[in-house]
Amino acid sequence: MRHFTHFIAMAAVSTAALVAATGGANAGAFAIREQSAVGQGLSFAGAAAGSAGLNSIFWNPATITMKPGFQTEFALTAVIPEAKITPIAGTSPFLINRGSSGDIGEDALVPSGSVSYQLNDRLWLGLYTGAPFGFTTKPNYDWAGQIYSRTSRVFSFNATPVVAYKVNDWLSLAAGVQIQYMDVRLRSATSFLPGARSGTLEGDDTSFGYTLGATITPFAGTEIGIGFRSSIRQELDGDLTIPVGATASAIVPVKATVNLPETVSVGLRQAVNDRWTVSAGFEWTNWSRLKDPRVVNQLNGTVAQVLHFNYDDGWFASIGAEYKLNPNWTFRAGVAYEWSPIDEKIRSTRLPDNDRIWASIGASYAWNDKLTFDIGYTHIFSRDTKIRIAQGHQDLIVNPILGPLPFVGDVDSRVDIIAVGMRYRWDEPSKPIPAPIVRKY
Repeated sequence: MRHFTHFIAMAAVSTAALVAATGGANAGAFAIREQSAVGQGLSFAGAAAGSAGLNSIFWNPATITMKPGFQTEFALTAVIPEAKITPIAGTSPFLINRGSSGDIGEDALVPSGSVSYQLNDRLWLGLYTGAPFGFTTKPNYDWAGQIYSRTSRVFSFNATPVVAYKVNDWLSLAAGVQIQYMDVRLRSATSFLPGARSGTLEGDDTSFGYTLGATITPFAGTEIGIGFRSSIRQELDGDLTIPVGATASAIVPVKATVNLPETVSVGLRQAVNDRWTVSAGFEWTNWSRLKDPRVVNQLNGTVAQVLHFNYDDGWFASIGAEYKLNPNWTFRAGVAYEWSPIDEKIRSTRLPDNDRIWASIGASYAWNDKLTFDIGYTHIFSRDTKIRIAQGHQDLIVNPILGPLPFVGDVDSRVDIIAVGMRYRWDEPSKPIPAPIVRKY
């Protein structure tokens, strides 16, 4: 009972600490994959099979049955993006002289944490807290694409309590509830002229989803995992602020329904010998369900704006390996390829995403049998990226006097990611959780 009370306290502390943190990063549209320092060093290969430590609960809640006793894990990830949009020939002459965006990438700290508690030899309780979605971009205030975007911010926070059950020696099942808060703020200039004021769309909501998972151990040293995170329907409630004249603004209460994507993650973890372990992972994200959310004026029910997404589905594949040098040190590396849901047909100045290659390294140091420190580093190489907002593009703005205002640009981008983490076991590893009492009558 003492351990269980401590579990509840640690869960509360974990949640409070992460709610206090802010920031966001984009990985495949505006998803955040950076949930584990251990997994970061593997490019998240095999995360659904437990290779990302206790924070594997994010991909597959059944992985907590691999963690005996009472354990916690915390990670803090620094995402350092750099992206510049340079207008080129094809851009409207009314826009091109305003110049490039400057660096639109905003550095961010992404926290995540998990707690697991083993009740008996079959049943586990767990809690994940973190940010599954988010990004921030901020170009120069005056630039060639300011009528298409200025500041953009998406923030989310999830708390996901889970229950996992070990059916037998080779099968574990789990389920959990996602409680998600989301806040969105988008700004664009009302004119291409220098110093033009910004219109702002913002809203927030708290909604719910679920998560499911299973792990299979067909042979000793082999772990296979599959996890599912459901779509969450966010009913964003907020305001559309429209500048009027030099200083005044009209504020319209609005709402918009955004269906966030569900995700399926599959992982494999295979022990080659007592030193080497190899991992592989595959992930599908149903970004195509976003489509075109309508922003509705709550005063009269009319459509005030349309948010054009129309993404394709996203895919992510990774492989990695770990080497246990001695009881204290473990080293790891991984590579991945990510197929972005955003292509040239729909790419915008707000989120100029593209396919990318991940290259990662990492290490863990076990201070003792209870405390372990982790570090991971990733460099992301993006493919050559262009933006072509022209005839037929969903974002093209047509001025009633000047006509279409196309924007064509080159994007130069890269991302560095540094993650640090700590894992701690609160009970005594030498004293396993007792089996449940069975009474015979």
